[in-house]
Amino acid sequence: MIYRFVTRFFLLPIQNSRDWEVISDAECSASVAGASMANNTVPGICEGFLMKKRKYPLQGWHKVSYILYWIRGLSDIQRLNRIGKVHGALDVSLAVMSVNRKSKRIDLDAGHSLYHVKAKSDDIFYIWLTKLTAHRHFKKSEAINLHHGVLQALSTGTSSTLPAMASLAQRNRVMVGICVHLTFTLHLCLPYLQVSFVGVFSFVHIHTFIGMVFLFFFFSETANMKYRASVSSTNDLASNAQVSGRRTVLPAHSTDNSHIGILSILYNNIGKDLSRVSMPVALNEPLSLLQRVSEELEYSELLDIANHTDDPFERMVYVAVFSISGYAWASWRNRYKPFNPVLGETYENVREDHGFRYIAEQVSHHPPLSACHAESDNFSFWQDQRWKNKFWGKSVEIVSSGMVNVTLPNYGDHYEWNKAVTCIHNVFSQQRSLEHYGDVVIRNLNNDECTCKITFVKSRYWGDDSNKNEVQGTVLDRAGRVLHRFGGSWHEGIFCDTLPNPQCIWKPNPQPDAYFDYYGFSQYARELNDLTPDIKDKLPPTDTRFRPDQRLLEKGKVEEADKRKDEIEEKQRERRKAMTKRGEEHVPRFFVKTLDHAGREAWVTNGIYWKIRENPGFASTENLDLWC
Repeated sequence: MIYRFVTRFFLLPIQNSRDWEVISDAECSASVAGASMANNTVPGICEGFLMKKRKYPLQGWHKVSYILYWIRGLSDIQRLNRIGKVHGALDVSLAVMSVNRKSKRIDLDAGHSLYHVKAKSDDIFYIWLTKLTAHRHFKKSEAINLHHGVLQALSTGTSSTLPAMASLAQRNRVMVGICVHLTFTLHLCLPYLQVSFVGVFSFVHIHTFIGMVFLFFFFSETANMKYRASVSSTNDLASNAQVSGRRTVLPAHSTDNSHIGILSILYNNIGKDLSRVSMPVALNEPLSLLQRVSEELEYSELLDIANHTDDPFERMVYVAVFSISGYAWASWRNRYKPFNPVLGETYENVREDHGFRYIAEQVSHHPPLSACHAESDNFSFWQDQRWKNKFWGKSVEIVSSGMVNVTLPNYGDHYEWNKAVTCIHNVFSQQRSLEHYGDVVIRNLNNDECTCKITFVKSRYWGDDSNKNEVQGTVLDRAGRVLHRFGGSWHEGIFCDTLPNPQCIWKPNPQPDAYFDYYGFSQYARELNDLTPDIKDKLPPTDTRFRPDQRLLEKGKVEEADKRKDEIEEKQRERRKAMTKRGEEHVPRFFVKTLDHAGREAWVTNGIYWKIRENPGFASTENLDLWC
């Protein structure tokens, strides 16, 4: 049977997380109990219009045509391409399916891709819910049958049976697909058995799809492992750090968090803002969010160049590439999360080698809001970041609604831009990956002579990794003509061929040796929490470097860190209750709330931090007591 229906475009607010539920395999079986599954027939086709949530920037809905059906092999995919171009794919039997019956929403998270769809009426919603669960039940049943057959073959066979198993896989490769016939096309499919040969190292992946279990059977005693060679300049970075007195390694290796039941933690918080969820300290890296934001200034020399570039269009190129460079750390940092700052927590970062000084403060706890300001002879940099972290079943999306601001004194420029969406895929897998996607628009608020648009390209599921982490940018004049083009990868470098001398404008610093053993920290990141004798007595006691749980984690003392983290969070709650009882509100010490040019709330420095630091010094002032 084919269902056809049409819906209208409209906007919806984010729904309360209490209305969400995850459809389990047991529920899938129960929901199709009335269907005719005794003869193991393929569920019928479901076709019609639903609404798909916009990915850029995750706001609003638009009408999209979907078809749910089965695919057997690449020939079916080619056939579908003749009907309507296929733009993406996921397997509904692999995806975590969350539903919100109140708002008639269905979210499918397959790790590598995430789709939010919505029905207009209850009838349409339950038709799609029934069909999706029927397809999931059927696919899982077939997977179980094939899994048992493969296990039986393996128990009696050897590696010589691999060709036969490959043939079996090709004959039984059944995939579930949803096809979208408009600007977006969605196809849900993946083989659940594949045989791979890599040199002399052969192995069979048997994906059971039951409880997210993946079994790997290896038929070789040896395998060649390749490691990324260290760049020679890594030693130069370490030498520079030693000369400046900064450390080159952390006190202890990364913590092992494989025993943490993150699956149960996250599933209990589907659709919630994860900043409100207390996590075990072993999931953290020994840096706070205030420190991580300061990493966006690691390549501040791009702003130094911009402040001495007369051509406004070339100047915009350097500002744009600086905005891209702030994402480079993410290439190696997807295994841990930063500490959430407590209300009133601060962080100072003075970098004589880069010529700037930076101050940040946590000005709001709910919603979490971090404000920062950096200044040098060549630029001023500030932003207040309002982060929202959403868990969708296998992926976590990080959305920032704050704006980044940069001024260049030599030309009176004031640049402003938004941030891309960050998504961590396969959060339960060791093959976890992170990507940024969406459009970033840079405007000069004091001169409309040129603008810049940067697109962080979303990875294509079909095809190779040639567009992995791809970034494309254009600088346009007032009339909309493209004057400069640049592009590359946010983790490898950016090239511009429209400058008078085409060149690679930026590439990230090489990683230190054994970076994987130290949370993936770059040399710059390793220095952020270092408490050197020359600054210890100059910092306010609210500085992140004095945070005991973070310091204990850095030293590898996880149990002690967990205990102190609970104590610090409880102290924050008690302080908030006491202030509420007195009818008081927290007043940030170093930042004030104002309105920006567009009438949006913004937090900017009040300029007193460095004055107090110099005279009379924080030891001579009244400070918040944040730590236990």
